[in-house]
This record gives sequence, C-alpha cells and structure tokens, in this order.
Amino acid sequence: MSMSLKDKKVVIAGGSGFLGVSLAHHLADRGASVVILSRNVPKANGPWRHCSWDGRTLGDWRNELNEADGLVNLAGRSVDCIKAPDHQDEILRSRVESTRVLGKALRKIDAPPPVWVQMSTAHIYGDPPVVMCTEDSAFGYGLAPFVARAWEEAFQASMLPSQRGVVLRTSFVLGRNRGAGGGALDTLGPLTRMGLGGTIGDGTQGMSWIHETDMNRLFERGLTDSAMQGAYIASAPHPVSQVEFSRELRRAVGIPIGLPAFSWMVRVGARFLLHSDPELALYGRYVVSQRLDDDGFDFQFSQLRDALHDLLGRSAR
Repeated sequence: MSMSLKDKKVVIAGGSGFLGVSLAHHLADRGASVVILSRNVPKANGPWRHCSWDGRTLGDWRNELNEADGLVNLAGRSVDCIKAPDHQDEILRSRVESTRVLGKALRKIDAPPPVWVQMSTAHIYGDPPVVMCTEDSAFGYGLAPFVARAWEEAFQASMLPSQRGVVLRTSFVLGRNRGAGGGALDTLGPLTRMGLGGTIGDGTQGMSWIHETDMNRLFERGLTDSAMQGAYIASAPHPVSQVEFSRELRRAVGIPIGLPAFSWMVRVGARFLLHSDPELALYGRYVVSQRLDDDGFDFQFSQLRDALHDLLGRSAR
C-alpha cells in the first residue's frame, strides 16, 4: 500500500549536496514539505527549509524530526578524495556517527517518523571483475565494503523497533548540476570533451549506474510503499563495462575519439591532478537488483544511452 507525499513532511539528513538537492526538488514536486539537515546552507536555492546540524551531536535540530512523515539519511563525507588515513577515518565516522545521532534524536521526540530510508553503497560487494552481484551476493573486502557494513550496522542499531527501514545500496548516480554539483558527470563530461574519455586500464571494470530520476523514484517509493523494507540495490538493470560507458559518453557529447589511459597514468593523474582516488576509475562492479526486478519496478532509464542523452541533451548518433 502506498501513500501520497502531498502535504507530508520529509527530513533529508546530509541533503546539501548533489543527490540531496536533486531529491529535495523531486519530493517538493510531489507536494512534500522538505527540510534539509546539513552543516552548511545548500549552495543551491530551492523549495526546502534548511536546519543546521553537525552530524555528530544532538541539538534543537531533532525537533524537525518530531511529527515528520519520513526521514532520509544521505550524510557522509565524499569518497572522491585521496584515501589518506585521516580521510579514511572521516569517511567512516561521518557515516556511522551521523546515523547514530539520528537514532538518538528519534528517541528524544514524541512522534518520530514511521519510515527511515537509509543510503548505503553498492561498493559493499567489493570489486569483483566479472561476477554480477545481487542483494544476496557475498560482501567484498577492503575499505569501502568495511565502511558500508559499519554504516548499515549503525542503521540497524539506530532504527526504532516501530519504524519501517529501507536501505538503498546506491550505484553510480548520473544527474544534472542544480547548483550543488553534478556528481561524477561534472568530472567525466569535461574530460570526455577534451578527448580524454577513452579506455581506462583494461576497460573491463564494471560501471553500474542509475539515472537520478530513478534514484529519486526509489527514495520516494521507500518513503511511501509500506511493502518496501530491507536492503535493495539501487542501480539500473543494465550495467556496462568502462569501455562501453566511455563510448556512450563520447557519443552523448559528440566527441568521436577518446585517448586511452594506462593504469600508471590514472594513478598519477588522479592523485596529482584530480586529487582523487585512482581506484575509483580502475576498479568497479556489476550489480543488479533482484528484489526490484521481483517487485516489478519499472526503470524510466534502463539503458545507458537514453540516460546520457536525457542528461547531456544531444541526439544519439
């Protein structure tokens, strides 16, 4: 059974970035009253109220959760950085501590929201080179799977027994810049237009992706569908290799060629030019949601070419 979002109040924790601003617009378009909890006021203007929090300590912000109809938690430091020890520590703490303090806040109010939709990451399955992972697949090894497991464990411990909880293990989100950044396309688009959108490493690494429209529809469904509960992979049903992803991105921006980048080039360029982790480009994973398929979820953008055409505005050739 699904409810309408019209005149419902939804709180988005950690909602000042690309994904949070996109979701806030989507929910507001559905008639919801949206409150964004974040350290800083969102750079973009939009149909929401902002309430300040630090993601670690209780404060008056907890009153925004009282009598709210839904909570979405997106809080966490970006992984698009060099993985120095202090950055790794903050990536973990920003996710676990924000989730825990939300749980504490829920226990300090009279009428907590009945549903909590929690973002996680499809990187929980690691970086298997060829295996197609579903919700039932084994978790991977390394920093990202470790952080994801800790994040989800914090959520399970923080959620109220009376709440319905939904976890969305999110893949690579493709979207527009609404004033708060445009996600990975902000980097990949310009590089491709410069002729640098070729094969990275051996090019076989998996690129599991989802259009922001479908990502937002999944958040909406998590908030409104009483039958939705537990963990779901949030990814389009047709993941591709990095070679295919780059080819479709070049097609979308009208650039016929893309220079390849060997692994050593990526390791040098990512670290010293982009100040990012080269493993984000050199490794990947193929994931699909068996649970969403079983439920008959209809993706508006199931094919990469259509998704990139919609976002980048060029006719496919």
